[in-house]
Amino acid sequence: MDRTRFLVKTSAVYAFIGAFIGSHMAGGGGLQLTAIHAHILVVGWLSLFAFAMFYKVFPIPKDSKLATAHVWSSFIGVFGLTLGMWLYYTNPIPGLETFSTIFFIVGGTILLIAFALFLVIAFKHSKFITED
Repeated sequence: MDRTRFLVKTSAVYAFIGAFIGSHMAGGGGLQLTAIHAHILVVGWLSLFAFAMFYKVFPIPKDSKLATAHVWSSFIGVFGLTLGMWLYYTNPIPGLETFSTIFFIVGGTILLIAFALFLVIAFKHSKFITED
């Protein structure tokens, strides 16, 4: 798997969704989706894109299981957090409040694990992180 390509494409999808929600809010005058819009853009677009550039700029070994776990936990965590947040705040299907809360919490927890993995990668592979 090409980590950079995967993360850039995924971040582009989140950028579009975030911009679409922002456009919708601006046109409709309602700010109910502000938190969701912000999280989609920050963790979906910005963070995934930053991770993609990290893997592009620094030669982290392609066979690193830690990096693979980081990429997949980032992908799953962003999806879970943002979809869970949308379900939680909009409640589109009455009766699923507990499910929405759990989905939101699990997604956020997986994303937190992804950031912890990034921290470990930054220190474990620091010999590859250089200006040379």
